[in-house]
Amino acid sequence: MRKVVITGLGILSPIGNTVDEFRANLKAGKHGFTLEPWFPTQSEEKNVVARVKNFDPAPYIEKKEARRTDPVTQYAVYASKKALEDAGTDFSDIDPYKRGVIIASGIGGIQTTEEQILNYHNKGNGRVSVFTIPMMISNMAPGDVAIKTGFKGVNYSVVSACASSTHAIGEAFRMVKHGYLDCAIAGGTEACSIGFAMAGFNNMHAVTRSTDPDRASIPFDKERSGFVLGDGCGIVILEEYEHAVKRGAKIYAEIAGYGATCDAYHETSPDPEGEAGAKAIEFAVAEAGVSPETINYCNAHGTSTNMNDKTETAALKKVFGDHAYKMAINSTKSMTGHLLGAAGGLEAVAVSLQMKDNFVHQTVGLKVPDEECDLDYCKDGMREMKITGAISNSLGFGGHNAALCFLPVE
Repeated sequence: MRKVVITGLGILSPIGNTVDEFRANLKAGKHGFTLEPWFPTQSEEKNVVARVKNFDPAPYIEKKEARRTDPVTQYAVYASKKALEDAGTDFSDIDPYKRGVIIASGIGGIQTTEEQILNYHNKGNGRVSVFTIPMMISNMAPGDVAIKTGFKGVNYSVVSACASSTHAIGEAFRMVKHGYLDCAIAGGTEACSIGFAMAGFNNMHAVTRSTDPDRASIPFDKERSGFVLGDGCGIVILEEYEHAVKRGAKIYAEIAGYGATCDAYHETSPDPEGEAGAKAIEFAVAEAGVSPETINYCNAHGTSTNMNDKTETAALKKVFGDHAYKMAINSTKSMTGHLLGAAGGLEAVAVSLQMKDNFVHQTVGLKVPDEECDLDYCKDGMREMKITGAISNSLGFGGHNAALCFLPVE
């Protein structure tokens, strides 16, 4: 069994398109929410959204190529190349078949899907783009990343709703741990902030009813009313520890454990007992080989929906007992919104930065305590603290639960 470490980070998010910008805004507690019209041709109603801002794919994707590439894939290529730059190597010293790419998306190229369906219905089958299929399928994100990087090993996309990229990182971790790969690009990408997607989430009462950007994504707050839909990409470079040490790599953290379970309960609602979610955390901690008391920080799924936040709180209590009250818990979604299939990737980047830099960011917007959410959610600001062990949770529609356990590398 080999030790697996994170040696590179790539981010594209509502609060930053570089690691430095993302880190600074995490520390400052700055959210990336704006109030915009979602259905301009049908209604003047405005909703809070968390969009990627000022994104230019040009350094990594030629203009002609970008026109036939969905944003979900552009985001993945950009963040993966940034992560390799951060790692300081292209891993050309490793057999290309021992270099893998596992990048998830919960929905895939939905912008292309919507556009080309409209073309089909309004203009006829002859006007459907020849690039439609490769633009809309989720696996084109890892496929294009491999084309750009020469990584010829394991390559696929995970689709498990909002747990997708935590599953992707977990599966890549196991591939490196067991020797099938020596390094991997892993994470998630999502680009679905369009009216069609918003309508679906809005009509099922999943997104926030608030029109105040400062009170829209407020995980664990008693006044929470749903999540803010967000876009972006989070990528980590996983590397076998000895190889990383030999080349003098900057190491952010070790991924030491991974747990995955299913509620087997309901299509969209979590099991209110939180049993399967707790088991995913328990399995991740057990694989890491540490006691539950070693874990002093949890990056929660924390969506700002009524059911998720209290169910996740219950799951943490099941695993950690009284120790749950001593842990620092936060939700990065309080600043970035919910990136769906990319959420776990972005949050893995956030955990890595916090572990490396000895801080835990605030759960921004949390003001009104909820008696059913009674743990320490970092309500009052960013904290300087040494993280001795961390858990990052992701929970998806369909009852999918995934957890990663991170440990510091001295």
